Amino acid sequence: MNDKFSRLWDTKNKDDEWWSSFVTAPLAVAINYMVVDIKWLTPNRITLISFITALISALCIFKGGAMNFFIAAVLIHMSHVFDCMDGQMARYRQTYTSSGSYFDRVTDQIQIAVWFGAVAYAAYIQSDDPLPIFLAFIGVAFYSLRGYVKYVAIHVEVSRDSDYLQKKSQQDLRDRKADHAGPQFGFRANLRWFLGEQKKILRFDEGVFIFMLALALVLNQLTPMLWVFAASQLFHGLYRSWQTGHEIDLNRQAHIKK
Repeated sequence: MNDKFSRLWDTKNKDDEWWSSFVTAPLAVAINYMVVDIKWLTPNRITLISFITALISALCIFKGGAMNFFIAAVLIHMSHVFDCMDGQMARYRQTYTSSGSYFDRVTDQIQIAVWFGAVAYAAYIQSDDPLPIFLAFIGVAFYSLRGYVKYVAIHVEVSRDSDYLQKKSQQDLRDRKADHAGPQFGFRANLRWFLGEQKKILRFDEGVFIFMLALALVLNQLTPMLWVFAASQLFHGLYRSWQTGHEIDLNRQAHIKK
């Protein structure tokens, strides 16, 4: 493994989400290997490309039909690969900025709403039943709650300890996982890592959504997927709200999840 690829692999998040960890993030590393030295292609421009690709995929879903659904599934994956690429490129070039991180997270949140809104519309057109719209609304609302709880917890922690963010950053560095899989490791180590990653599917985060959306579009099973989306986000949103509040009530440092 050459030095350039090794450096790029090191930019991959050590605790990536489920589908990202072994599909979209490695694909992003491979594409970055070919384009990371192109100066005009900046991380912020890749973020924009990711967002535009996501919007085009939503338009395909709106149009409906098996072919458009298939194209949308491919574009959703492409958008997520680009979403992984921008952060990797910024870390590789050591040009990581707060504004870049901000716009990356904001566009991610918009994409979730647009994707599931488009799927809800397509399912409604197919069935003439408003239930898919309600399911998408519940799913997006409680997915947003998961993020809202995180930032409310940070506000509460900072209000009682002005050094909270510095302590949290130091703790994250201590907790950072060492590499135990990748091109430099053997088959058994990678297999153990791959099998261990599968439990992450129960988190039902963005990495899982990418897979769910694409599979539902290819199989044309939109309403069943929306049921899974709504139920999983309702559970995780309520559970994370209770868990974080309980930790704050016990005067413990709230466990801030991604």
